[in-house]
Amino acid sequence: MRGIHDYSDIILLPRPEPAYHQRMPIADRAAQFSPFAALTGFFDVIEESGRVTDEKIYLDEKEKDRINRKLNALYEDAGTCPEITITYFEPDERKSGGRYRKANGKLKKIDMIGKRIILDNGSKIRFNQIVDIMKKAETS
Repeated sequence: MRGIHDYSDIILLPRPEPAYHQRMPIADRAAQFSPFAALTGFFDVIEESGRVTDEKIYLDEKEKDRINRKLNALYEDAGTCPEITITYFEPDERKSGGRYRKANGKLKKIDMIGKRIILDNGSKIRFNQIVDIMKKAETS
């Protein structure tokens, strides 16, 4: 007696081919089972919003005057290439605020046209971002 699930009559028959279109190649068939990422970029946005930035501290006239005096002194000493440490504010490119950084190096040039200090390590710091300047003799 043959069971209802006995496929012996069709098990050896060739697989039917579609009449109106070709079969999908095996390499392309795998793509339909690839994982779907509905939240592409979502975790990057969450990470970015959680990133903390500092607010820029605006200097009063007294502090600006102090930095200007130090810049003038550096301008006069530029030929000796003094070693300096500059604390400056670096604005963030993607959100408001930024962070405070320190750059160490020998003074290469004071660019009065571009209003920036250029150090021997390639750092270029704009005058309006500077918070403090110290010569090597002042730091030790």
